[in-house]
Amino acid sequence: MLICCWSVKGGVGTTVVAALLALRHSRRTSALLIDLGGDAAAALGVAPPDGPGLAEWLDAGDDVGPAALRRLEGDVRPGLGLLGRGQGPLEPLARLELLAAELAVDERATVVDAGLVDGSVSGTRLLAADADQSILVMRPCYLAMRRAAELPVRPSGVVVVSEPGRVLGAQDVEAVVGAPVVCELATDPAVARAVDAGLLVSRLPKGLDRAIDHAA
Repeated sequence: MLICCWSVKGGVGTTVVAALLALRHSRRTSALLIDLGGDAAAALGVAPPDGPGLAEWLDAGDDVGPAALRRLEGDVRPGLGLLGRGQGPLEPLARLELLAAELAVDERATVVDAGLVDGSVSGTRLLAADADQSILVMRPCYLAMRRAAELPVRPSGVVVVSEPGRVLGAQDVEAVVGAPVVCELATDPAVARAVDAGLLVSRLPKGLDRAIDHAA
């Protein structure tokens, strides 16, 4: 199963949501987190993967098959692996299509932190479009909803990060984006403290753990 978390505006918490989903799935079965933004290891409080990553595998060409990806993974905890972005562009797209097909049949639950997806044809957009679950992470603001409405990628679900004082809510998001809100996460200083201290793996706030279960 391939799950892709993405956003249309930076700083909304996509990396944290992807990390939480990977952690939840790793408790039920083995899971893999693919970090295209470069921040997942820091958010989880683990050392980043050492050496080449996905970008180098894509650049290697057809002589290096999907089996080589396993050797690029690092361990977060038992049952959860981490594949870093590496250095360089995420291309060619044909190799990304091969990657998406391989991940779709992987026995593990694979969660991709794809970061920003815009209107350009890119690797992150391809993964967001081809995923079994395409999860848009957003705060309910006018700018984010306008961008989401204009994108050619339609999510299968939305995780809303809510803040006090926002006029727009989950119903507005569903009406504009055209996808159900599968989870609402309230902005919580405890989450920021857990991420800053590198404790997301070992000391996940209970309220956040329960909330993300609806999207897992």
